[in-house]
Amino acid sequence: YRPTRRGFMMGCSAAIANVAAARFTSLVFADPLLVGNHDTLIVLFLRGGMDGLSFVLPTGGPDRVHYETARPVLKIPASGANAALALGTMGGSQFGLHPAATDLHNLFQDGKVAFVHAAGLDTSSRSHFDNQAQMELGTPGDGGTTDGWLTRHFLTSPGLPLNTPMVQRIAVSSTIQSAWLSDTSVVAFANRDDFLFNTGPSAWRDAQKTSLRNILDLHAGVDPRYAQGLVSLDASGFIEQNIPTLSSYVPANGAVYPTGSFGDSLKLTAQLIKLNMGLRAATLDLGGWDTHNGQGTPADGQFFWEKIQELSQALAAFYQDLDGVGANAFAGRTTVAVMSEFGRRFRENNDAGTDHGHGGVITLVGGPVNGGLYGSWPGLANDQLYDAADLDITTDFRRVLSEIVVSRLENPNWQQVFPGYAGYSPLGIVRTTLFNDGFEGGNTANWSSSSP
Repeated sequence: YRPTRRGFMMGCSAAIANVAAARFTSLVFADPLLVGNHDTLIVLFLRGGMDGLSFVLPTGGPDRVHYETARPVLKIPASGANAALALGTMGGSQFGLHPAATDLHNLFQDGKVAFVHAAGLDTSSRSHFDNQAQMELGTPGDGGTTDGWLTRHFLTSPGLPLNTPMVQRIAVSSTIQSAWLSDTSVVAFANRDDFLFNTGPSAWRDAQKTSLRNILDLHAGVDPRYAQGLVSLDASGFIEQNIPTLSSYVPANGAVYPTGSFGDSLKLTAQLIKLNMGLRAATLDLGGWDTHNGQGTPADGQFFWEKIQELSQALAAFYQDLDGVGANAFAGRTTVAVMSEFGRRFRENNDAGTDHGHGGVITLVGGPVNGGLYGSWPGLANDQLYDAADLDITTDFRRVLSEIVVSRLENPNWQQVFPGYAGYSPLGIVRTTLFNDGFEGGNTANWSSSSP
C-alpha cells in the first residue's frame, strides 16, 4: 500500500498517543512531497560499551600473539571450530569477524559493510553516561552543549523544508537520545499500537482527538510543550493511517528479522522507509554490551555470542528487506552507522569478562557503503596500547559521521554540525552523491590515514 497526499493529510488530523514512551528509535520525516531523491541515515547506538576486539579481531600476524596472551579464555579462534570469519589485512595483521556474525559477513563479502577499527571518542573517561552523551552531542570535552549533532544537522542542512511535518521516535526508556537535544519536533514511542487511540468506540475516540487538537492549537504558540503535542498528534495519525501492524507486515525478499524488540524496531523502520514519504533519519538503541563477567566464548555460545548474532541477523534482514529495484531500491540510499561509547579493556578480567576500555569499532551497513576495513591500526603491543591497557583510538568518531553528513546527507556545514572539530578528511567509506562530487577532501584509500 502506498499512501496518497490526501491520505497523509487525513492521517495528520488524527490523535496523539503516549508520548512518554521510552527511547528505542527516533524517526525524522521531511516534506512528504519531496520523496525518492534523498538518503536516510540510521544511527544505531550499542549501549554499554561493545567489545570491539571480540567483534573484529586479529587472526594472524604479530598482534595475534598479543591477543591470545591477553585473552586466554575469551579469545576467538583463528581456525577450526567457531573460528573468526575472514575479513582481510590491516596494519600488518590479518583480521576476522566474530563467528556469530555470519549474516553480516555475507553482506561484507558483497561490499555492503565497512568496519572502522580503533575508532571512537578520544577521552580518558570510561563513564557510560559521559561518553554516550558526548558522542551524541557531537562535542567531545563539552558536556554542556545545548543541542545534539543530529539537531544541528537538520538546522544547517541546505534544501530541507523549513518545517518537518512529522518527526517520530521509537523508544525503550523515558528519555530522548542526546543526539536530538533541543529538537522540539521529536516524538518517542515504543511501538505502533501503543502510539494510537485503541480503546472505546470510534465516535468517542474521534471526539477525544478533536478536543485534544483544539487544546493544543490554542496553546502551541506560547508553550513549546503544546507544539510538541501537535507533532505527536500528527505522527499518531500518520502511523494509524499508513502503518499496518507488525504481525501483518511481510518483509520483502524473504527477509527474516530476529524475534524481540530490536528486530521489531528495525522492521518498523523499514516499513516507514518503504512508505517513501520522506524519512530522513532514525536513531535506535541496542543495549546489553556491558560484559564485565560471563562474556562467553564461541565454544559455550553464551551472552556475547547471542548479542552479536542478534545484531548481525537484524542488520542483514533490514538490508534485505530494503533491497529492491528501481523506485524500490531503498537499500541503495540507506546508511546504517553502528557505534558504542567505548570498547573494552584489551586484557580479560578474572570474571571471564572485559572492563571499560577505549578504542572500539564503528560499523557502516548499506548500499552507499564502500565495503572494507578502514582507519589506522595502532597495534596491540604494550607500548602501543592507550594507557598501557586499551586499544588506542586513531579515528575520531566525528570523522566517520561528518563524511556521512557531507557525502550522503548533502550538508556541507560539517563544522556547524560538529563545532570545534577540525579533522574533516573523508576515508572514502561511503560513495558521494552527485551533489557532493568534487567536494573538498575527496576520498582516500582504506587504512591510509594515521590522524584521527
